[in-house]
Amino acid sequence: MFSEDELLPISALQHLEFCPRQWALMYLENVWDENELTAQGRILHESTDQPSHKWQGDVLVARSVRLRSLRLGLTGIADVVEFHPATGTMDQGTTLPGLDGLWSPYPVEYKRGRPKLGLCDEVQLCAQALCLEEMLSVTISSGAFFYGQPRRRYEVTFDSSLCRKTETLSSRLHQLTSTGETPPACYTRRCRSCSIYDWCRPKSVGRRKSARRYLERIYHSGEFNMEPES
Repeated sequence: MFSEDELLPISALQHLEFCPRQWALMYLENVWDENELTAQGRILHESTDQPSHKWQGDVLVARSVRLRSLRLGLTGIADVVEFHPATGTMDQGTTLPGLDGLWSPYPVEYKRGRPKLGLCDEVQLCAQALCLEEMLSVTISSGAFFYGQPRRRYEVTFDSSLCRKTETLSSRLHQLTSTGETPPACYTRRCRSCSIYDWCRPKSVGRRKSARRYLERIYHSGEFNMEPES
């Protein structure tokens, strides 16, 4: 169990899964530079930034719900949590102040663009569900993303494999944070859309890049002149 002071942001899991170096530059070195893609994402989230709730039929929709898990050491804010009337057993529903019966939480995260390759979005949503499970003593089987393109929902099932991956990544997040070290760069095609590409410089400071070898190459090529000018 972690203390309140040790909690780390849920959003960091997405960046860590996408690229450990991106995560380190953003969360350890406080590097950030907005580009067109991140600006679109920020605008998309503005509609869910203010805490509120409303009814849509028999579903209670809560926005900007604060989350935490002392077991995983995570904290954050869910864009939307829908509370549907529970039809199953007690572990699938929770009570809500002023309302009768049991209610099943269903987290919904808003994203710009289209579904991504890999699981960087899925682990973020799963972490939200694990926080809600701990806070409300319920079991949450699924949630959803709403993507700006093509403006539709994609449901995510929180199976045992995704939950284990999320828990393992949470543990790694705390381990890397404690070391405070930024991993070396490794250039891939997805680097092109990264908002901090110019800070990362993956093509010039990658795993195999060495300042010593660079100077040696220049010296042996004859471009390096140590003679003082007359």
